[in-house]
Amino acid sequence: MQRTLMLSIVVVAIAGGCTWVKPIEQAEHVQVLETVSAPESCQRLGSTSVSVKDKVGFVKRGEDKVARELETLARNEAAKMGGNAVMAKSDSATGAQEFFIYRCP
Repeated sequence: MQRTLMLSIVVVAIAGGCTWVKPIEQAEHVQVLETVSAPESCQRLGSTSVSVKDKVGFVKRGEDKVARELETLARNEAAKMGGNAVMAKSDSATGAQEFFIYRCP
């Protein structure tokens, strides 16, 4: 019983550090805008809400890893919509975040 419990704890701890979100090929060219407002030359195409697990079992995943996965999902969605840039519309909270999608020259 103790061995099973220890093995479960190790598996959850290792899984908590894994990255499950992979960029699609087209998303590699989508940039993340860090500014408060997009450049005037950019056309806003829409927005997207993305989410990932911020916990695996009772183990909290790293904030940086969760943030990177949220950006990757947003970039994937932008590529599908014909966009080439995303900008955070909200802060990431418990593994969820909203992004604006833009097409910039």
